[in-house]
Amino acid sequence: MRFRVIIEPDEDVFVAYCPELPGCVTYGKSIEEVRENIKEVIELYLRPE
Repeated sequence: MRFRVIIEPDEDVFVAYCPELPGCVTYGKSIEEVRENIKEVIELYLRPE
């Protein structure tokens, strides 16, 4: 599956969120870090309980 991810600068961090998955939001100090973080958040969001 592919999801659209939005990455935006915010003060001294980058914020990433996935509009199709409410609540999937994370941040990182670099674009690379926030990309890895959002991948993990999406995986956790989609994991069955």
